[in-house]
Amino acid sequence: MHRTALLPLALAPALLLGTVQASSFTVGLAFDLGGRNDQGFNQAALEGAKRAIAATGGEVQIFEPQKLEEVGRGIPRLTALGAKVVIGVGASNNAAITEAAAKNPDARFVTVGYLPKGPNTVGLRFREQEGAFLAGYLAGKQSATGRIGFIGAAPVESLARSRVGFETGVKFACPACQIKSVYVSTTNQGFNNPAVARQLAAKLLADGTDIIYSAAGASTLGVIEQIKAQPCLKAANLPAGVKFGSDNFKNVPWSAAEQDACAGDSRPTFFIGVDTNKNALGDFDRNPATLNHGLTSMVTRIDNAVYTVIKDVAEGRPWRSGDRSFGLSNGGIALAMDQYNKALIPAPLQANLKKIEELIVNGTVKVPAN
Repeated sequence: MHRTALLPLALAPALLLGTVQASSFTVGLAFDLGGRNDQGFNQAALEGAKRAIAATGGEVQIFEPQKLEEVGRGIPRLTALGAKVVIGVGASNNAAITEAAAKNPDARFVTVGYLPKGPNTVGLRFREQEGAFLAGYLAGKQSATGRIGFIGAAPVESLARSRVGFETGVKFACPACQIKSVYVSTTNQGFNNPAVARQLAAKLLADGTDIIYSAAGASTLGVIEQIKAQPCLKAANLPAGVKFGSDNFKNVPWSAAEQDACAGDSRPTFFIGVDTNKNALGDFDRNPATLNHGLTSMVTRIDNAVYTVIKDVAEGRPWRSGDRSFGLSNGGIALAMDQYNKALIPAPLQANLKKIEELIVNGTVKVPAN
């Protein structure tokens, strides 16, 4: 069955989950830029909402902005539809969530990634710096050139935490490593500009960077495209002062095409994904047995957080307003390990990552957030 779902400035065919009988329970979900398939916060929030509605019944109404100035406009419109829970993804929805919550005390309002105000609001926030530290440690141990990059969508709070955590983790593993951090944009437009992200990745690779952490939403697809176009660095093309050190991936088989493209003294290039597990996107030849270019992904379990808060409201559990924080200690953050990257992270290094995770959780290693 189909109803109507909210899209920017118009009504259109709906995303409806559940049954007619259960449709009195409506969840409103307002995306940030990048859309529902951004491989980031939007996509993860939608997955969590779908799962919650499948468990409780009802429907999801969506607002999907196409321009930066449209972000936030969906919150009052979703509220007007009678949504019991209204969820805004990202900082640009936060002010609208706070405003709508003050006017509608009987509904529940949620911001993903930021903290709204009001007794009927909650902020689902993630300690990205913890997972980013682990990813940085891994990059520091596995880099062949000692040059590592960070590409962020924009200098917003959550990505600033990721940048600081990643840089700290790299230095923990490799004090001599050099890190260059850049942003796609100064605004949230940076979450949906893969062309600029690809240009930034090309510049980093030309500078001898062999591992790039991409915290850029849908723009990360541009980073991956550049690494697909340049799956290795060649010794003959390295900039002055840069030389290969380790050869940690020499025993991992390459595809025939990459053997040809990377013949001679070369080392592979990698991306590290963020928010959702992007490891499979580095499998350029559709064969997990050959070298994959997704070193790992720093996964934020936004889906689990959204699922839990919707289910709590649907089932009438007591509301707890304020900050709900998710990190390594409560399953909100993790590094993705699967068939695509198991050959890239040997067992001793996996054991070290586990030990460092335990040190972070018990407070022995303190990861800065700014």
